[in-house]
Amino acid sequence: MATLTPRDIVLLCIFFCITDISEGEWNTRDFQRREHSLVKPYQGSGMNVPQWDFLGSTMVTNSYIRLTPDRQSKAGAIWNNVQCFIQNWELHVQFKVHGGGKSLFGDGFAIWYSKNRMESGSIFGSADPFTGLGIFLDTYSNHNGPHNHNHPYISAMINNGSLMYDHDTDGTLTQIAGCEAQFRNRDYDTYIAIRFENNKLTVSTDIDNKSGWKECFVVDGIKLPVGYYFGVSAATGDLADNHDIISVKFYDLDGVDAENTAPYTGLPEAKVMEAPRDRIDDAKGSYLLGSMTGWKLFVIIILLIIGIGVCVMVGVMVFQKQQENSRKRFY
Repeated sequence: MATLTPRDIVLLCIFFCITDISEGEWNTRDFQRREHSLVKPYQGSGMNVPQWDFLGSTMVTNSYIRLTPDRQSKAGAIWNNVQCFIQNWELHVQFKVHGGGKSLFGDGFAIWYSKNRMESGSIFGSADPFTGLGIFLDTYSNHNGPHNHNHPYISAMINNGSLMYDHDTDGTLTQIAGCEAQFRNRDYDTYIAIRFENNKLTVSTDIDNKSGWKECFVVDGIKLPVGYYFGVSAATGDLADNHDIISVKFYDLDGVDAENTAPYTGLPEAKVMEAPRDRIDDAKGSYLLGSMTGWKLFVIIILLIIGIGVCVMVGVMVFQKQQENSRKRFY
């Protein structure tokens, strides 16, 4: 049996180290681009952050960038000020959504690849309509119309500038895909990955503390032009949450063949969308009844009738007792 010499052992150690490093990388073609990334330490000179601009209630700390505090009616955003001319890319966002609300909280945040930047508005703190890609991490359900998912919910929308985001339906009228994702109030790091490669959009999450990506959805037939901007925005309304961004890391996926492919410069386009759902306006104050259907509503009506009957009987008994007492005083 052959024995290993000290030289052989050293060579084996070097081999395994190189193998571990190569397997640990996401892809050997990928490399991070600093001009579209945001990592700690955030500050440059003074309070400025290189390549990024801030809007609204955004606050920069040493550990995170808080888009909104856990207070009502706040909106904030961060926008990269460098246009992206890379055709195939991947964006990793480390975030934390947390707050004191146990059952009521909101509203959520959005990750953008958009033609316009630094414009406040009604879509999680950003302008509506927009032109580009929006990834929405929605924590509050408006319960309008038919829903087949719970919240928090992640969805994607491709817009050529002609569509409006409908908050009353949580964007289900215009989404191209979505998935449920319980990312709120986690005690560990939470991440989302957005990958656009060869006209395919893939969104994955790492929100279960497993140090691995879980696919949320994949959509083919997506066209996104070069020259747009990346950004993240968040908003609160009557309900609130802290919306924190810890890091944004941009990876270039273009290989040697990308130089031979003419970049797309038309309008954003999606060949497929989820089946449209009719918009149903909720009557004012109908939130409770709107969520109660079938036998549940019937049981509630019966209980209300029984309750009213009991109140009437108690009232009659009290009235009769008062009449008897008044007659005794009269005699």
